[in-house]
Amino acid sequence: MTVFVWEGKNTQGKVISGEMEAKSAQVVFNALKAQRIAPNIKKIREKGRGLEMEIKIPGFGPKVKSKDVVIFTRQFATMIDSGLPLVQALEILAKQTENKAFKKVLNGTKEHVETGGTLADGMAKFPEAFDSLYVNMVQAGESGGILDVILERLSIHMEKAMKLRREIKTAMIYPGVVISAAIIVTCILLIFVIPTFGELFKDFGAALPLPTQLVINLSDFFVANWIFIFGGAGGLIFSFLRFMKQERGKEILHPIALKLPVFGDIIRKVAVARFTRTLGTMVSSGVPILDALNICARTAGNKVVERDVLRARISISEGKSMVEPLSESVVFPAMVVQMIGVGESTGALDAMLQKIADFYEDEVDNAVTAMKQMIEPIMILVLGAIIGALVIAMYLPIFKMGSVVG
Repeated sequence: MTVFVWEGKNTQGKVISGEMEAKSAQVVFNALKAQRIAPNIKKIREKGRGLEMEIKIPGFGPKVKSKDVVIFTRQFATMIDSGLPLVQALEILAKQTENKAFKKVLNGTKEHVETGGTLADGMAKFPEAFDSLYVNMVQAGESGGILDVILERLSIHMEKAMKLRREIKTAMIYPGVVISAAIIVTCILLIFVIPTFGELFKDFGAALPLPTQLVINLSDFFVANWIFIFGGAGGLIFSFLRFMKQERGKEILHPIALKLPVFGDIIRKVAVARFTRTLGTMVSSGVPILDALNICARTAGNKVVERDVLRARISISEGKSMVEPLSESVVFPAMVVQMIGVGESTGALDAMLQKIADFYEDEVDNAVTAMKQMIEPIMILVLGAIIGALVIAMYLPIFKMGSVVG
């Protein structure tokens, strides 16, 4: 037996701690739950082992990747469908995974199931791998005796979600790369090329053309203050990214994002596709509609969508339809709202939601392709105009000198 130290909250919400002799941390966890204590799983450790190397540097160390979870889900579904016991299936999959973080998650889930806990509760302890959508669907599968079917649906849902995320990244990264290239080329010209011309024109013996003088002045300013310019730009970007992650920032920026040209339309289509796919998958799996809408709101990715979905949830909790609150939304088109209304009235809401999701995922794909085709020539023209203007400004004195000599 090993002595473990633990920490948790009692029924009054007060933080308490103590020691317990047990075979494993999982046994301690279950014993505390039986005593109506909400244990902090991160604070259960062997006595005398200090922090057990729990001090981690954010952004470093192994992480559970979505791809690992998708592969696990599909393989797990196949094993369960073949009649393999849960514990044995988890043990096999834990041994074969190469991701150390995910191996730890699967072993922890296996220990929970071995001690009599449910699979859903075991997975709920590892939100870094299994989100609330995953846990709720597994719980519905366990209670309905269709865990293999639910896991198969989950794997399909996650694969489509990964494809959608790739489209979002493409939509956001591509313009950023092109703009960054334009900025880098301009900075190189201002710092390294223009000063060379400036030295050449010092002995010109006449007033430089206005465009040339402006470019040289800009270059001199850039060379003299490049540390402050890059430092200020970096500080602004860092502050903006931090503001984006704060609740206040999301409340301000998310409505603006929906109104952006080109990008706003893509963001809206992504929100509709994500909402309908998630809700359709959960409803078809037997997750209660109120729980499903609550999860959809939390995973919406946009505060406007989250607010609209929560309004729909309130409407259903009052015995009404979700159509009315969604029809007032700036995100959901009339066609989508009407199709949801038809699905509610005919009892085929899950099938209707999946059809909408398929349509809008294709729309996102087409919108991203169109955006790339549109942005590429525009950015080439902009980059060409910037470089062309700088080159012409530098050669104007030479042209002027040639005309004087001629």
